[in-house]
Amino acid sequence: MLTSPDFLVPDREWCERRIPDGAGRPAADFFYSSMLGTNHGAHDRLRRLVVRELSARRVAALGLRVEETVAGLLDDFAEAAADGADADFQDLVALPLPVAVVGDLIGVPAADRLRLRQLGDDAGRLLEPVRSPEDWARADRGVSGLREYFTALLRERRARPADDLASALARGQRTDGAGESDGAGLTEGELVDILVLVFAAGFETTAGLLGQAVHALLTQPGQWALLRRRPDLVPAALEESLRWDGPVPMTERIAARPTELGGLPLPAGASVITVMAAAHRDPEWFADPDAFVVGRVDGRVLGFSAGVHYCVGAALARLEGAVLLRAMLRRFPELRAAGPPGRRTGDGLRGFTRLPLTV
Repeated sequence: MLTSPDFLVPDREWCERRIPDGAGRPAADFFYSSMLGTNHGAHDRLRRLVVRELSARRVAALGLRVEETVAGLLDDFAEAAADGADADFQDLVALPLPVAVVGDLIGVPAADRLRLRQLGDDAGRLLEPVRSPEDWARADRGVSGLREYFTALLRERRARPADDLASALARGQRTDGAGESDGAGLTEGELVDILVLVFAAGFETTAGLLGQAVHALLTQPGQWALLRRRPDLVPAALEESLRWDGPVPMTERIAARPTELGGLPLPAGASVITVMAAAHRDPEWFADPDAFVVGRVDGRVLGFSAGVHYCVGAALARLEGAVLLRAMLRRFPELRAAGPPGRRTGDGLRGFTRLPLTV
């Protein structure tokens, strides 16, 4: 379903037809016109610029900064866990790490990141498969606040450019003498919404991945011990974590034409929830699917989706996860869980609100 041309993502036309209450809502306007809610040419022109700016070179260049950020956050974690105390890994490390990394990437000053993190968490309610009035209210508040902030940041970067994504996007909108734009003719609103999406998606899902990977490994002591002996398996451990308990369990697709799925006929326009978390436990693809096994060679992990909507930030998320796990294995080889974690509410995103650990 994720790769078939028979299925599209819900877009603005679908929203107007199926969610009349979305009319005039900032959250609906953002979601169904961003990369998440566009198809074909509209999606390509938005994605092309982001893929260019999140190139392998730019991500690799962030490596040293990620290592420095990880080291500082683990210092804070070690201090909080001194003398046998419990420390909340999610609050001290898993959440602030991707916020700092995506903040550095975009050019968000450190002093602004906590407020934007809260707005991004509100905007994340858009990923719920069924949105309550409260979800819509929070999403509207989050999107409006983020749009206001990034509009001002683009204006600032045009006056004082820096080496960051906001400056690159601001430059990309400029036209040459022939009126051609190397930013694919994106409007100011489209540039702002790219920054909103990169920021919100860049920390919400990665924070979930980091916390869930550490939790999975600590609930499987043999696998944590394996990584201590074989740190070269860290990338494989991240992939197994995405399969076993990934941050994005499902996504929605719309049948573009009459088709069939698993023997079930679907009319054009049918809405289908694709549950990747279920695919990841399919015994026809994964041997002993309920077991957490680092280094699996069977099946295909869909934690970053697939097809044209494959996550543009996958390489950055993997980099953050690999740097963090390797540093934790070196510094805290005896790391242990210290009580039950708290999970976030909702169905659209999985993650922890609290993950107490002891060193």
